[in-house]
Amino acid sequence: MPYLLHDSKPRPPPLPQEARATHSSGKGYQELKQECLRSGCLFEDPDFPANNASLFFSEKPPIAFLWKRPGDIVKDPKFILGGATRTDICQGDLGDCWLLAAIASLTLNEKTLARVVPLDQNFGPGYAGIFHFQFWQHNEWLDVVIDDRLPTFKDRLVFVHSAEHNEFWSALLEKAYAKLNGSYEALKGGSTIEAMEDFTGGVGEMYEVKKAPDNFYEILEKALKRSSMVGCSIDTSSAAESEARTSFGLIKGHAYSVTGIDEVSYQGQKVQLIRIRNPWGQVEWNGPWSDNSLEWRLVSPSEQKRLAQAALDDGEFWMKFEDFKVHFDKVEICNLTPDALEDSTAHKWEVTIHEGSWVRGSTAGGCRNFLDTFWTNPQIKLHLTEKDDGQDDCTFIAALMQKDRRKLRKLGAEMLSIGYSIYESPGGDEHLSKDFFRYHASKARSKTYINLREVSDRFKLPPGDYILVPTTFEPHQEADFCLRIFSEKKAITEDLDENVAIDLPEPPNPTPSPQETEEEKQFRALFEQISGKVSAKSLCVMTTPKNIKFKKLSLISCRNIISLMDMSGNGKLEFSEFKVFWEKLKKWINIFLRFDFDKSGSMSSYELRSALKAAGYQLNNYLLQLIVLRYSDEQFQIDFDDFLNCLIRLENASREYLLPLEFLFL
Repeated sequence: MPYLLHDSKPRPPPLPQEARATHSSGKGYQELKQECLRSGCLFEDPDFPANNASLFFSEKPPIAFLWKRPGDIVKDPKFILGGATRTDICQGDLGDCWLLAAIASLTLNEKTLARVVPLDQNFGPGYAGIFHFQFWQHNEWLDVVIDDRLPTFKDRLVFVHSAEHNEFWSALLEKAYAKLNGSYEALKGGSTIEAMEDFTGGVGEMYEVKKAPDNFYEILEKALKRSSMVGCSIDTSSAAESEARTSFGLIKGHAYSVTGIDEVSYQGQKVQLIRIRNPWGQVEWNGPWSDNSLEWRLVSPSEQKRLAQAALDDGEFWMKFEDFKVHFDKVEICNLTPDALEDSTAHKWEVTIHEGSWVRGSTAGGCRNFLDTFWTNPQIKLHLTEKDDGQDDCTFIAALMQKDRRKLRKLGAEMLSIGYSIYESPGGDEHLSKDFFRYHASKARSKTYINLREVSDRFKLPPGDYILVPTTFEPHQEADFCLRIFSEKKAITEDLDENVAIDLPEPPNPTPSPQETEEEKQFRALFEQISGKVSAKSLCVMTTPKNIKFKKLSLISCRNIISLMDMSGNGKLEFSEFKVFWEKLKKWINIFLRFDFDKSGSMSSYELRSALKAAGYQLNNYLLQLIVLRYSDEQFQIDFDDFLNCLIRLENASREYLLPLEFLFL
């Protein structure tokens, strides 16, 4: 499906208490619930029906699942039993450990949990079979309603379940998140930080453990104290290693939660420990400081109680921090605010958000490796005007997110490799050309291009104006994106999208007969042969350029030319009218040849912006995308006939300018 540009003007972040209702009826949770109570019927969600389409999109269920309400599974169902805790999350038969690791981290912050899992719902009085949860998506909070029918097999939940069989908040939360993303299958495989951001609207940072700073323990300690959500994982070297168990009881390619960090007195020394949780609810580390290790026998009962140490097979365990750095490879931290974990001072952060699209043939230019198209990517100007307090530089975080890729999996979409580059602005507000990027190096860029939903990095740059170019790694890859800029001081951002402008020269006056050129004499003789007027058919023969590699102008093009130049309305061109058009045609041919770099008879659609500008038309991204969708072929090429038709339409519009130009290309 084609991606069209979204409004990329900066927008303020939403107020935290706002959440947009997403049900197809347009009704919110309370209104739907009251309707059910009045009718005496339990809610059945038509947007996420209890059938196989809500389960899988690429396969059939391996067994026949029965959708049951909690009251049909147990006698006394509870929404939350004894508080929502990390032990309420046990993984089922779905590869969404990344999501469950994030849910386990969510339970560590009561305020954040209450935002995602509203507490105004239960199975007691007022029960109507309807529940709701709230998630952050691309600059807004969404309220997602579901019915409480859950997939079961032999009266057991198939997917997420609680260790307490009559507690259902975690299973219903997973269902709501599956609905948000289109199906349960869409939740297979992912990055913990993706769900963490959807639970908080926070900003993520990733650390490679082997390259982490010397104060990494303090960074993690500060993160947990600030209620940041923390996950960790072990890399795999091949697909065969996914979820392979090591000799120490750890699972490769598996998402874990970090739930605590502390020091313990051991044989007269302080030992740094870290607490990890496996969302499976079992399978634990068996090395030093594991549940039944000898080390705990030398720790006082009061210390064990302080650390909530218990030898239970619940998937949670302590390990020495030095061992953690040896065995784990990645740590993902989602900060509820962008405050640097290396800094001891809390800051107030300013946030601006841009939304846009990479569209094949016009704004999907790929990374700097592809210079010919890189410059066509969206460009966002960043004004850094105020230095950080007591510093010479300005601090900001740039977080680039590709939108809805998980939801589009059923259409074959996958996560694209994305990143961005930051350049010092040369001044002005025009979209920067290819030559600028040919001769100027970037001042900063994302660490890597990677196929994660979001890429974010922290930068310090001197005050000034900069251009940020968000891109996919390969050109021609389509996606919508959301770019968030967090800055310690007010930063002004604007999209470098050109204003629509038309700057055409005055049409030339017809040359008097005594001064006719040889070319004009030849055309006058031809005019006399065809009875003195040019029809569309004769025009096709007369005007087909000989220096461009293609067959001839189409009859439609020639009719459009007649429509443009025929001032008398008789459907034919007088000699004076044809002379004016011929001058235009020669100019348009020269422009086309300038941008037909390989002399193939067609130009790249990515060069259309420059070609139209040379002809006097400055267009914005949206208009360019419409034109490319109408005139380019599958290889993003535009031949002369289509280029000519495009110019004729634009010139017709420039005469009247009664309708917005986009109406010409819809």
